[in-house]
Amino acid sequence: EHPDLPLVLIGHSMGGMIAARYTQRHPESLTATVLSGPVLGSWEPTALADLDEIPPTPIDITTLSRDPDVGRAYEADELVWHGDFTRPTLLALRACLETITAGGRLQVPTIWLHGADDQLVPIDRSDEGWAHIAPDGAPSKRYPGARHEIFNETNREEVLDDVLAFVHEHIG
Repeated sequence: EHPDLPLVLIGHSMGGMIAARYTQRHPESLTATVLSGPVLGSWEPTALADLDEIPPTPIDITTLSRDPDVGRAYEADELVWHGDFTRPTLLALRACLETITAGGRLQVPTIWLHGADDQLVPIDRSDEGWAHIAPDGAPSKRYPGARHEIFNETNREEVLDDVLAFVHEHIG
């Protein structure tokens, strides 16, 4: 309906991985991209694809946020997949990560945001992936103490302020 409005893509976690690849493939359609706790570089769960039998992989809800209500809401959300990984999914994730790493630097203003205490998508591996694709001079920010769900963390206002400042800087 509004093709002349600037478009900012925000992707979190696996959605951050997808947003990174979309930004590589369709830079002309975006004004800016925000990557929040993105799965980039390598991700330990993909190694499960090499096992004969993939073990159960439940998410510890305490790793999501320092706010316990966030974990409880996640656990109760019927729209969240609460099952285990399948081999095709793990292989697809691995292939996507390799494709992103080989895909070159993003050509759109992009910011990388990550909780420093993220146990689901460890910051060091995501940071390694970010180093391969970050536009020159791209901003990044680590939130000390924050876990995976930075938009639902106890410092969510700080995170949202950072996102809005970045977006306003690029939409003119």
